[in-house]
Amino acid sequence: MDRGLLRVSTAGSVDDGKSTLLGRLLYDSKSLFDDQLATLARASATRARRSGADAGDGPLDLALITDGLIAEREQGITIDVAYRYFSTPTRKYILADTPGHEQYTRNMVTGASTADLAIILLDASKGVLPQSKRHAAIASLLGIRHVVVAINKMDLVDYSEAAFVALREQFGGLIARLGIDSVHYVPLSALHGDMVIERKEAMPWYHGPTLMEVLEHASVVPVKGRPLRLPIQLVSRPGLDAGFVRGYMGRIESGTLRVGDAIVVEPSRQTTRVAQLYRGAQAVTEASAPESVTVVLVDEIDVSRGNLFTHEALPTQMSREFSALLCWMDQQPLDPARRYLVKHTTRTTRATFPVIDYRLDIASLSPSDASGSLQMNDIGRVFLKTRDALSADDFIDNRATGAFIVIDEVTNHTVAAGMIGPSPMDRVHG
Repeated sequence: MDRGLLRVSTAGSVDDGKSTLLGRLLYDSKSLFDDQLATLARASATRARRSGADAGDGPLDLALITDGLIAEREQGITIDVAYRYFSTPTRKYILADTPGHEQYTRNMVTGASTADLAIILLDASKGVLPQSKRHAAIASLLGIRHVVVAINKMDLVDYSEAAFVALREQFGGLIARLGIDSVHYVPLSALHGDMVIERKEAMPWYHGPTLMEVLEHASVVPVKGRPLRLPIQLVSRPGLDAGFVRGYMGRIESGTLRVGDAIVVEPSRQTTRVAQLYRGAQAVTEASAPESVTVVLVDEIDVSRGNLFTHEALPTQMSREFSALLCWMDQQPLDPARRYLVKHTTRTTRATFPVIDYRLDIASLSPSDASGSLQMNDIGRVFLKTRDALSADDFIDNRATGAFIVIDEVTNHTVAAGMIGPSPMDRVHG
């Protein structure tokens, strides 16, 4: 049975063992090639020599599988987002190892923005730390449906059931406040492999699923079952000898499109029908998210990059004014008096942020005064006005059409990531 693709984000405080856990998943699932194992063995031996230990027969340092930057290996922390891919007989996975330090909050938001499931690590010997709350809050902000609270380093507390239960109850109160519905608590030792994939004998009192069993059975809402959203990336004119005059190319972000369907072109709201549909060079009668297609229309109408195809019965909320959550990523703070570029799907337009409602204090899960701006790594609710109308959905309903990035017109740097509409965590502070 193929359960499809699962995108997984990991988060935890510094030294909670995120990189080791992902390394263990890849190693124990036999997802590393021989050359990767050889490189890992050499890197582990090098680190052992530098620490003064015997490098001959020491254990593999599994954290080195995902800690790829020199600075990460020197400091023993995760700085950038590292992606790894593996599969089992029933599912494919994309793993995002995101930073735990508050300084790199923007990196965690980036890595978790597409995740279906978040693994939040707690160190059993340290308990719930401020960053643990931050990670749970960000998971809620991003609308992640499934959360696994992995209570790691159980070997440091002698695999104590009482320690596990205490942490589960302590963190459970926070999870309840955030409104996260699907939560699993798994005690494990990433270093020794207990309850990651294998069920060893160190914790006979735990009868729940292993981490891998949770991942294997997590349900994902298929994007093809949602309303049609097809942003146009390119208008193609291959010539009459190719069988059609003009095609509109893009990736179906959600929903299903069929030959003969009545569709609406946003933002012009023109209506037409699908005459032909191509997947690559192959003519098809139907295509679904996340396939890339070429669409030929019955009518000759004005369609260009940045337009969006939808079904008439399920349009987007087309507007030039939006309320959004904004994660500020740049060293220069947000300036409400400045003009920025906003890139939404395949459309880029100018925008301003005249109102900053509040900055979110993640430690207390409450709004605080933004003092007229947002600083790097701040998350706040803002009001934005765009020059051109955007065909958008609320982020919690459709990530592809509910997300946008903000670009500095002068430097061309990406300075923020935004999420349109309410957040699941809005219920926390009304």
